[in-house]
Amino acid sequence: MNSTVETPTEIRPFHVDISPDKLVDLRQRITATRWPHKELVADRSQGVQLATLQKLARYWATEHDWRKTEAKLNALPQFKTEIDGVDIHFIHVKSPHADALPLIMTHGWPGSVIELLEVVGPLTDPTAHGGRAEDAFDLVLPSLPGYGFSGEPTEVGWNPGRVARAWAELMHRLGYTRYVAQGGDVGAVVTDAMGRQAPEGLVGIHMNLLVTALAAGGPPVAEPSEKERAALEALATFRTSGSGYFVEQATRPQTIGYALLDSPVALAAWMLDHDTDSYEKISRAFLDGEPSGNLTRDRIVDNITLYWLTGTGASAARWYWEAGQAAARAAGKSPPAVAVPVGFTTFPGEIFAAPRSWVEIMYPGLAYFSEVERGGHFAAWEEPKLVSDEVRAAFRLLRK
Repeated sequence: MNSTVETPTEIRPFHVDISPDKLVDLRQRITATRWPHKELVADRSQGVQLATLQKLARYWATEHDWRKTEAKLNALPQFKTEIDGVDIHFIHVKSPHADALPLIMTHGWPGSVIELLEVVGPLTDPTAHGGRAEDAFDLVLPSLPGYGFSGEPTEVGWNPGRVARAWAELMHRLGYTRYVAQGGDVGAVVTDAMGRQAPEGLVGIHMNLLVTALAAGGPPVAEPSEKERAALEALATFRTSGSGYFVEQATRPQTIGYALLDSPVALAAWMLDHDTDSYEKISRAFLDGEPSGNLTRDRIVDNITLYWLTGTGASAARWYWEAGQAAARAAGKSPPAVAVPVGFTTFPGEIFAAPRSWVEIMYPGLAYFSEVERGGHFAAWEEPKLVSDEVRAAFRLLRK
């Protein structure tokens, strides 16, 4: 479907309340896991390593406290509203400061709104976090359709463009006539689509993954610079040895979905097997007790638990199939240009560190660019303060 349909516009308060039986069942399933033998290599080239996953499972079953996460979510204003036939869950935190700029941020896979929780304070109340009142945002954090507490689509067609239109409708429904959008990973795909659709009220976007280069393998450059060569090599490595999850979810999401809904440990393994940088950081958090920024044991397991309790492993995986189908239909066609100013931040641990030259080719309307010294693919999750600073800087010139 290419357009939204008439649906109820009511916005309803939402409260997380997971039954005790679900938590008991989760622990029993973790304990009953049938484990494979140890991998036959010393690195992650055969997949998620046994020692890492067993440590995670032990922590999950014996120490993790979902109720703390539930309380953290319920301390924030949460809502649901039906858009185009799907119930959309979102967090909506208004700033205490006057003239705050509305901002909609989109999470990724295998993330959720959990990955964005630590930016809520710095973005909505900057003076309480070392910032300035004039950099404040009203913040909207939606859960993608089929993710977390949002409803699961019952028909095909929920591709990135349709999600982008739904987000524009959400901001309109909230009464925002002038706003900005941000995203990484899947969230960057949606944010890019919003920039190309240029809905009324959207005045700028910021991203931390160059999704257009990820799809195309990088722009053609006659004599690549050192940074461009490094990005090309990283992209090639990802395509040859790091994109297994991507291919499976883009072509056969239902097949992997059976494991994701039946075994919590299978779900955890699938979600950990992303890019090398984030995998190694997560592994260190469990094996060595050395978290990288906010990628702590609790925050990692919080996110996996959300997928398990909401039963959204398969429906979230289908997003890749939808995106792939949409890309196939658009093959050979030039996409609309992004019609709003673009901000971009390159994080060194990303799947590939996008050089400014590439970003300028992909987004001729580039208004802000920054390269930071730390952080990876899940930037807002790992380095929430740094991301908050970057978002403030990127949108500073767009404030009235």
